[in-house]
Amino acid sequence: MLSIHKTIDKKMTRLDAIQDGCWINLTYPTEDELNTVSEALNVDPGFLRAALDEEETSRIDTEDGQTLIIIDVPAVEKDDAVVYSTIPLGIIVTEKHIITVCLKESSIVKDFQDGLVKNAETQKRTRFILYMLLQVAKRFLQYLKQIDKIYNYMERHLYKSQRNKELIQLLDLEKSLVYFNTSLKANEVTLEKILRGRIITLYEEDHDLLEDVLIEVRQAIEMANIYSSIISGMMDAFASVISNNLNVIMKVLTSITVLLTVPNIIFGFYGMNITAGLPLDQFWWIPLILAVVTLSVVAIILKRHDLF
Repeated sequence: MLSIHKTIDKKMTRLDAIQDGCWINLTYPTEDELNTVSEALNVDPGFLRAALDEEETSRIDTEDGQTLIIIDVPAVEKDDAVVYSTIPLGIIVTEKHIITVCLKESSIVKDFQDGLVKNAETQKRTRFILYMLLQVAKRFLQYLKQIDKIYNYMERHLYKSQRNKELIQLLDLEKSLVYFNTSLKANEVTLEKILRGRIITLYEEDHDLLEDVLIEVRQAIEMANIYSSIISGMMDAFASVISNNLNVIMKVLTSITVLLTVPNIIFGFYGMNITAGLPLDQFWWIPLILAVVTLSVVAIILKRHDLF
C-alpha cells in the first residue's frame, strides 16, 4: 500500500501525488508501487527492497546522496496467545523526501500518519527520522511492560497448575524477549553510527534528541535482559512446581486405591463359596465391621505418614 503525507500548517495531511518535502510510506508494497517510487524519485531499488526481507538486521548505508536506515521495530501477534516479535523498517532519506518501507502495518507508522506525534514535520527530515526512532524505542518499552504484566498474571496461576500450557506461554515470552534483546542491540549500534554525524548531518538539537533515543534504547535493553533472566530462572521453578503438583495428585490417588483395596480383600474372602474355615462366617455383619475397622486403621497410618 502506498500513501503520501506532508505536514501542512503543522498538521499531517495525506496527498494524492508526490511533492517536495513529503513522506512516502510503503506498507507491503507491490512491484508496481516500488517501481513507481523508484522511477519518480530516482531511488535505488535495492534500498526499497532491503526492508522487505524479514531477516534483514538493523544497519545504515549511504549511496549517491541517498541514505538507508533499517531499524527493527516491535510487533505483536495475537493467536492462541500473545507473541511479540520484530520486523525491519526501512527509512530512506533523499534530498527532498523521506520514504519508509515495511512488510506489515506498524502502529508506530500509523501514529505518524494520524498526526499523533507532536513536532514531527516532514520538511525537517532529520528531525522527523529521529522522532520516528524515538517512537520505536518507546514502543519497545511499552511492550516490555506488557510482557511483565503477562508474566505476573501467569505467575499467580502457575502455582496451582498441572498443565503445560502455562509453561509454553512462558516459553513464548522468553522467545519474544530474545527477539527484542537482539533487535535492540542492533538498533543501538545503528544509532551510535548516526550519532557520529558522518552519514546524516546533525544539529545541536538533533544531538540532544538522538541521545534521548539512545537512553531509551539502552533502558529497553536492560529491561529485556532482566525480564529474560527472571523468566528463564522461574521456568525451571515452575516446572518443578507442576511436577510436584502431579506427584501430590498421584499420591492421593494411590492412597485412595489402597483404602478401597482393603474392603475388597475382606469381602472377597467371605464371598468365596466355602462353608467352613472362615471365622464367624455365620454372621453377615462381621465382615462389614472388620472392613470398617481395617479401613480406619489403614487411613490413620496413611494420614500419619502424610500420604493422604
